[in-house]
Amino acid sequence: MPGDLIKLRNIGAKTAAKLSGIGITSAAQLEAVGALEAYRRLRAQRDVNIAMLWALQGALLGLPWYDLPPDIKQALLDNLAREPDAPDEQF
Repeated sequence: MPGDLIKLRNIGAKTAAKLSGIGITSAAQLEAVGALEAYRRLRAQRDVNIAMLWALQGALLGLPWYDLPPDIKQALLDNLAREPDAPDEQF
């Protein structure tokens, strides 16, 4: 259902609006695209930091972004590092 993004943990109105701007308007779409691809799309259009990736992955897992396990964070970072335009900063 459209607009159900804000029902997900870590996703407020501002983040939902950012996601809508890249064509993700529902929780089902976010799940289908995945946190990493959604982050890539956001990063291509906006100035977002790595905390956005943690928030998106946490939303899919039902976890607060700050409780995302280190191994999941590292796997996401490893995937980002494989990109030719990977960000230099990882915080």
